[in-house]
Amino acid sequence: MTATPARRHAPLHRPPPPEPRGALSAAVLAALCGSGPGHAQVPVRGSAYGDDLQLALYVLYELHYLGFAGVPDRLEWDSGLLALRGAIEERFLGALRFDVPVADTDTAAGALDELQLEPVGDTDGGVSHYLRDEGTLRQLREYAALRSLYHLKEADPHAWVIPRLRGRAKAAMVAVEFDEFGAGRADDIHAELFADLMADLGLDTAYGRYVDSAPAEALATVNVMSLFGLHRALRGALVGHFAAVEVTSSPASRRLAEALRRVGAGPAAVRFYTEHVEADAVHEQVVRHDVVGGLLESEPRLEDDVVFGIRATSHLEDRLAARLLGAWRSGATALREAGPSSRRGAGPSSR
Repeated sequence: MTATPARRHAPLHRPPPPEPRGALSAAVLAALCGSGPGHAQVPVRGSAYGDDLQLALYVLYELHYLGFAGVPDRLEWDSGLLALRGAIEERFLGALRFDVPVADTDTAAGALDELQLEPVGDTDGGVSHYLRDEGTLRQLREYAALRSLYHLKEADPHAWVIPRLRGRAKAAMVAVEFDEFGAGRADDIHAELFADLMADLGLDTAYGRYVDSAPAEALATVNVMSLFGLHRALRGALVGHFAAVEVTSSPASRRLAEALRRVGAGPAAVRFYTEHVEADAVHEQVVRHDVVGGLLESEPRLEDDVVFGIRATSHLEDRLAARLLGAWRSGATALREAGPSSRRGAGPSSR
């Protein structure tokens, strides 16, 4: 595995705030930097899935993670920002509930089974199929840059559900999260392994480095975890999201490992996904039977919420896949800018 001791032992550096994408995100960023007017009165306009709203929500959520350079920690619980975040969340959650309705006859087991249906002939699948079969190194680097928004905080938003679970569900959730956080070994934390993958591909491993490159579709896949995680009322949806991730991870990871080998990526890049092939195959069963099963055993009324979490996850992933595949199949970049910069000075478009 490619070692990156300088990164692992460096002092913590918070990322700089991103560039705004509209009036809403500009108002939020101005408020964080102390140069904005009364942010609680900013109207929430535009598409619930659009760049401006999703960036504003991403920025507000990041106050609960590492925050931003130059932004005071006290703003995490600023009442005006929380009120604005609530209005944005209401818009986003309303759009999700409209787009992924849950029927009375739907079950969590059935929703999870749907995720495992492979395309006929295994030739017309999603992003991992495309990258395995015809993706270029540039496209794999773009994919890694965009996924870094999630993978460099992997397992963090799911941890918020732990104090809201009891018994079998809590024990199983902690067991899976223990693996995600390296089973007590700092070098094996999955976020660290993904940073190794990025370094192997020549990408900047700094947390938050590629936010400005990420389209709204990528931001939304990260925001939904924070939305579910920060609200106790949405604990069933967060368990559904967690289950959806674990059920789909193993086969997709196998394809992505094959894609990286095909383009000649290094061992650290391949390792991240090979680690997930076996681990997440085990996690899938634990999550199905003990996390989801244990939650619904103690709180059966949350089944609709679990189904909603599963399907909302798929809905947003499908939107991101359409963005990526549409760009790549036309020969364009899937990023909002020319390409993520490399530690060695070369962007994905130039390799």
